[in-house]
Amino acid sequence: MTLRVPSCLPPDILTGMKVNLLAVNIGNTRTEVGAFVADELQARATVAHDRSDELAAALTAARDALADSDDVAVYVCSVNEMAAGKVLPLVHQAVDWQVFRIERDSAVPIGRKLDPESIVGEDRLLAAAAAYEQLKQACIVVDAGTAVTVDFVDGEGTFHGGAILPGASLMLRAMSEHASQLPEIEMTRPDEVIGHCTQQAMLNGVFHGIRGAVRELVEKYAEVYGAYPRVIATGGDAPLLFDGYELIETVVPELVLMGIAATRRYDLQSPE
Repeated sequence: MTLRVPSCLPPDILTGMKVNLLAVNIGNTRTEVGAFVADELQARATVAHDRSDELAAALTAARDALADSDDVAVYVCSVNEMAAGKVLPLVHQAVDWQVFRIERDSAVPIGRKLDPESIVGEDRLLAAAAAYEQLKQACIVVDAGTAVTVDFVDGEGTFHGGAILPGASLMLRAMSEHASQLPEIEMTRPDEVIGHCTQQAMLNGVFHGIRGAVRELVEKYAEVYGAYPRVIATGGDAPLLFDGYELIETVVPELVLMGIAATRRYDLQSPE
């Protein structure tokens, strides 16, 4: 099967169509579930992969939210095939609607300017599609999870890729595992700019290091593009890292799910 990948994001995929959809986003460490009922996101939940009972309950809640809806489909994206092997059976147990895999059965509706044969995480494409769908102009999408990605979408709705760096928890774990005097700690927002103990110094390095890297990349992208794009953030660590940060216009935790809904709308408007 050859997927229909548009040369750029169609400008009208929002118009006149309200989808009923169970959206599943399988990430590196957690799975996000949401039900779009006439395009309204309901029953959103994020669950660690190893909590199968909680995940099954989240899928059931999303299914129940769609119980009275017509033309329901299930769209699944995954950047972790090992986790997908555990999550997909739970999806099939919870529902009997048709299941579509993103970038296998349905292409994310966004153009790509990438190296030939390059493979990009589905979540990056989906977040970019949703951001451009909302903003209708050049934008930068920062996704802060296990990794932090900083991606550029031009004014025509074409995804150019960007940069990938370790996420906050990954940085902290790497330090504790490879430096004998550095402890294992959880990521929190640091209390002071200057850390007066090892733990606070580690938190400062990670927190300000990620924010500084994002700012540097945004400025470099703006130089290349010749204008300053709008910046939107998503991902599990986005509120912790970017709430109140003047560089980030808005934090939208459900951005990938919104991209899945955009993919469904595109499929329904552009049948094979």
